[in-house]
Amino acid sequence: MSGGGVKLDILRTGDVADMLGPAKRIEWSVTIRGRVGKDVVEELSRIRSEPDWMRRLRLRALEMFERQPWPNWLPLEGNIDLESLVLYAKPSVERVRSWDELPRELREYYEALQVPEIESKLLAGVIGQVDSGVVYENTKKSLEEAGVIAMSMDEAVKRYPDLVKRYFAKVFPPEYKFASLNIALWSGGVFVYVPPNTHVKLPVELVVLISSANVGQFEHSLIVVDENAQVELIVACAAPIFSGLSLHDGITEVYVHKGARVKLVDLKNWSRGVVYFGNNRAIAEGNTNVEWLSGSLGGKVTMVYPMTVLKGANSKTTVTSVALANGPTWKEEGAKVFHDAPHTSSKVVSKGISLNGGTTVYRGLVYVRRGARFARSHVACDSLVLDGDSKAYTIPHEQVFEETAVVTHEAYTGRISEDKINYLRTRGLTEEEAKSLIVLGYFNDVMVNLPMEYVSIFNRAIELELTRLSKVG
Repeated sequence: MSGGGVKLDILRTGDVADMLGPAKRIEWSVTIRGRVGKDVVEELSRIRSEPDWMRRLRLRALEMFERQPWPNWLPLEGNIDLESLVLYAKPSVERVRSWDELPRELREYYEALQVPEIESKLLAGVIGQVDSGVVYENTKKSLEEAGVIAMSMDEAVKRYPDLVKRYFAKVFPPEYKFASLNIALWSGGVFVYVPPNTHVKLPVELVVLISSANVGQFEHSLIVVDENAQVELIVACAAPIFSGLSLHDGITEVYVHKGARVKLVDLKNWSRGVVYFGNNRAIAEGNTNVEWLSGSLGGKVTMVYPMTVLKGANSKTTVTSVALANGPTWKEEGAKVFHDAPHTSSKVVSKGISLNGGTTVYRGLVYVRRGARFARSHVACDSLVLDGDSKAYTIPHEQVFEETAVVTHEAYTGRISEDKINYLRTRGLTEEEAKSLIVLGYFNDVMVNLPMEYVSIFNRAIELELTRLSKVG
């Protein structure tokens, strides 16, 4: 409904979404459409039975959204038409704890992503989100026994309001238009709290799916790692092939207390119709370690800048990203690091490959505040361009206000070495097979930071992306 009204649909038959593999029917029990305004936000909060403090927080973010300009750096023709999107799409599936309880079409999709198999082998818990709703939630009893909270963000708001209020929208406030939009319209995501001196040995995973075109997805996750604790979170995103545009505007907030360690993995394998904004930020107190790892395939436009604020002395962070831009797609995988304390260190590694008219961009910021004595930072960006129709850009930015700091940057953009291709051809490979093998090897030194099960899945996805390049895989 245009003109600021709200349209609330109770759907009986649902919509057909083309999933990876055979098309599957996904039913929505509730949808909200309309201009992003007070009516939409209040209706969203009402149907979710949220506490009043969350409703007020949403409305404050909406006020910011309405005042803030559209970013002029979007690589899109015109702005995103939010009124054309379903802003809230709740699947008509009750939340379950067993894969066998899911409808067959959803279960088969998760099985295609090997989520149940990986969960049984190496995960402490899985939260499964489809469009705007969580449909699967299961964590090991050992987490609860250790005092770890791992659940959907929706449930955490109701069950742990004081803890959530302390951090929610504090690490990543509504400081620009798409952050404000997320906070005003958020649904889904995961909440993880790790108590002091607790090491979670297995990762927790959030699996986020967009089922069809014309969907706006606003996942919001919050991770709090208390003193001397340790945890790893994996966020895996996917979407079927569809005709049209969908938007994922997500936020991941991470607060890392003294002496804690956290690893955050963000793997994206979108279909061509998805515009993705990944608003990821961590605040790190003293003697902490924050590691970001981002891998990006598919999609129309991808904009991700993981940020770490090194708030305490002797804290450190690593930001690693890999991106493959195949065809008319824009991949912007950057990083931001703020050195706010002495003896802090950061390392940023970015690798991108563009082919068939694709564009990869590294855009980053390293900021060293005066008084952050002996801070250290190194940025390394490599890009491979496989043909004359593709592009790669490196746009680093450093602001250093401390004379004892050491900040370095190196970048390389080039073509595949003819010597490497000729060497592989002498071993019996065709030229196209050699190129494909080089591409997989180019990412390998980054992917070794993932469990083998994820490396295998990601490599197969890369091979599928390269089917135009060769017949390997």
